[in-house]
Amino acid sequence: MTKIPSPDSLIQDLSTKLSASLKEKQINNPMMVGIHTGGAWIAEQLHKNLNISEPLATLNISFYRDDFSRIGMHPQVTPSTLPNEIEGRHIILVDDVLQTGRTIRAAMNELFDYGRPASITLACLVERDGHELPIRADIAGLQLKLQNNEQIKLTGPEPLAFEIKQVEGQDQDNG
Repeated sequence: MTKIPSPDSLIQDLSTKLSASLKEKQINNPMMVGIHTGGAWIAEQLHKNLNISEPLATLNISFYRDDFSRIGMHPQVTPSTLPNEIEGRHIILVDDVLQTGRTIRAAMNELFDYGRPASITLACLVERDGHELPIRADIAGLQLKLQNNEQIKLTGPEPLAFEIKQVEGQDQDNG
């Protein structure tokens, strides 16, 4: 079984990396957007750690997924909370686990329905191998290699914890 650092320590590491990246890119007033649910939990902590003044935005990409007919809809779909104007803004898009790339693709589709950002920086707590789509995190707390029959999930929000479980077949619903 793979040993994984605690989510809290990975969030601290992600905060440090993200702060350095924003400074290097000279981005002073980013908008942080957390993907519901795990990404929003991570984004809350990053938002505090980076002392971002703009309110935290959230995305629920359920209706934007290309595989909801296969994985099913979550029975409690909540709305996204985005400002009306994201045109020309620097966005930090936050997710908990980058696995197939489908969640990120869906999130970017939704963001572009609101306008065209100046940039999107993708920050993920865990980026695992085995992407289906050519999407990579700009900043990841942990790069993780799992067996094909293993899946990692963030549980929470209190306390945040990782769960690695065995799955049957290749179908994975994490993005």
